[in-house]
Amino acid sequence: MAPDTVSLRYFLVLAQELNFTRAAARIGIAQPALSARMRRLEAELDTALLVRNTRSVVLTTAGAALAESAPPALAALDRAWDTARSAAAGELGTLRIGYSLSTGAETAPALVDRLIRGRGLEVSAVPMATPEISPAVADGRIDAGITRGEQPGRGVRRFLLRRMRVGVQLAQHHPLAEHPEIEIADAAAYPLRLPDRAANPVIHDQLSALFRDTRPHPRFHTPAVSFDMSQRDLRNGVALAPAGEAAATAQPAGLTWRPLRGAPSLTIHLVLPREQSPLHHRIRAVAKTLAHELHWLPD
Repeated sequence: MAPDTVSLRYFLVLAQELNFTRAAARIGIAQPALSARMRRLEAELDTALLVRNTRSVVLTTAGAALAESAPPALAALDRAWDTARSAAAGELGTLRIGYSLSTGAETAPALVDRLIRGRGLEVSAVPMATPEISPAVADGRIDAGITRGEQPGRGVRRFLLRRMRVGVQLAQHHPLAEHPEIEIADAAAYPLRLPDRAANPVIHDQLSALFRDTRPHPRFHTPAVSFDMSQRDLRNGVALAPAGEAAATAQPAGLTWRPLRGAPSLTIHLVLPREQSPLHHRIRAVAKTLAHELHWLPD
């Protein structure tokens, strides 16, 4: 059986000092207790490590060999303890995050960046269709999800990550772009581009509900591709696209974003499984800290 590491660490101090009195004072124990530890260590190893006399301490050949080989072994053991503690705290492992495309401009990258700053945690983040995220978290295909709106799903818990003002993306040359805020009724006078309801019914319904009371009813349309990279209809000033304020931080050339006056906020949620591991608790803690630092939620 290997000797206990406390006695081994005491021996290394004694091997440096070669004096029981100084070594005991450095460790912070009584000299007789240190002597007893060294006798027990020698008994466990069944060999003499020290030659003692009234004036000095000399290392035997076995003692010198132990003094040389023990430090790297103890360092490796310390690393093993640290690894175990980090795993228990959710700071190690591979984390799989699925996020809806609408959160990919700012929110998801900020959370992923914060998560990978810690040592030992690998993060894989992939865009997913919004309705698929909660089921994927529930059945373990991914560890966490980031979605916009109150997405349905069983076997998960949702944590509010961010509230965003609602506005519209529009061409910089559009007449409404001259206003710091846009009235909902004024925006409704133009065709409004919404995400396909089949792909994201929660957000489609939430955005279309903003214009429920406007007369005449606005014209809604969805692009052939969920996220049309050319955004030709917006650039040409033909249409507006209701969007959260995160859109303002990643505007394509020629477009801008303006808030809608009096519109309710959009929400972004962190989705975790109902039964959570230390890794999930770690994600939750990091997300909560990030939301506070970036003022994503009201105080």
